[in-house]
Amino acid sequence: MKFKLSIITLLLITAAFVFPSPARAQEGEPVVIDEVIAQVNDGVVTLSQLKREMKERVDSLKQNGMTEQQATAEVEKHKAELIATLINEQLLLQKGKELDLTERMEAEVNKRMLEVAKENGINSIDKLDEAMRAAGLDPVGIRQTMRIEIMKQAVLEGEVDSKVFFGISMDELRRYFDANRAKFLKPETVELSEIFLGLAGKQEADVKARAAQLVTQLRGGADFGALATAYSERGAQVKGKVGLFPVTELRPEITAAIKTVAVGGVSEPLRSDEGYQILKVDARTAGSNTPTFNENDVRAAITRERTPKAREEYLQELRNDAYLKIADSYREAVEPLLKIVPPAATVKGPAKKDKKDKKP
Repeated sequence: MKFKLSIITLLLITAAFVFPSPARAQEGEPVVIDEVIAQVNDGVVTLSQLKREMKERVDSLKQNGMTEQQATAEVEKHKAELIATLINEQLLLQKGKELDLTERMEAEVNKRMLEVAKENGINSIDKLDEAMRAAGLDPVGIRQTMRIEIMKQAVLEGEVDSKVFFGISMDELRRYFDANRAKFLKPETVELSEIFLGLAGKQEADVKARAAQLVTQLRGGADFGALATAYSERGAQVKGKVGLFPVTELRPEITAAIKTVAVGGVSEPLRSDEGYQILKVDARTAGSNTPTFNENDVRAAITRERTPKAREEYLQELRNDAYLKIADSYREAVEPLLKIVPPAATVKGPAKKDKKDKKP
């Protein structure tokens, strides 16, 4: 079975979805203990975790055209940064547990897994797990990756982003709006549907010909929803509906492909790395050349600008308050990246006499 996964789920899965449990040693067999790279409060970052992260990045670079040797050398250069990232991840996961976010995280994982099941026409989680295993995927590992990513985001959004968002005064909002009026012009929006034909395991010429044939049928009056249900490799259950988007947020090639397409019309087949896409413009709403002050929009714009720095400052606070011990062979390269401040030395000076002991 070939899975159709939502974009956010796919991103989570490709991060690293293999988290094997340590094997139980048989009596009398030697036990191999994983090397600890860093102790982070009561958690650890291990060599096996680092190797998984490095392998994921090597595989990604190879998919982008690098050789195994080139990809390995490139990832090796960033080993210290990967360790720092894993340490930050540990701190965020620990903070999430401290904030009692575990139950919320599990609910979100279940919700996303149900969305994947629905998208693939599966009516239960157990059957989804079976289908994933049959497709060579590890449902346990996928859930674990989701847990990590959702927990990290929940902590950062709750402890940083929301505080930035609600901490902006009305005077700041007005000043920002007046200084950046061009950012608040209302852009044109379009509602889109698609038929997507993937290239995986197929001859490109055949896929391209099928896409051209479908465009001809659609322009001849065929029902888009019916063809999307029959042929699209994603979104078939919703007749190819994609959603409403500001034109300014679309990829440039999509903007160009639909620029002259009237409402109800379809684009020419659009080639991407994954396949061919036929886009239907379901609706258009004209933009405005007059900026409009909307409090939430202005708050969101300022928050987007301030969040990267605020998140890094928050992570630095977590690091400063944590017990961090990095193995000797990694310490020199990793500690500067974490900006670890050593505890201030105790300054011993002459003892001060109590006032009552002073001579007149």
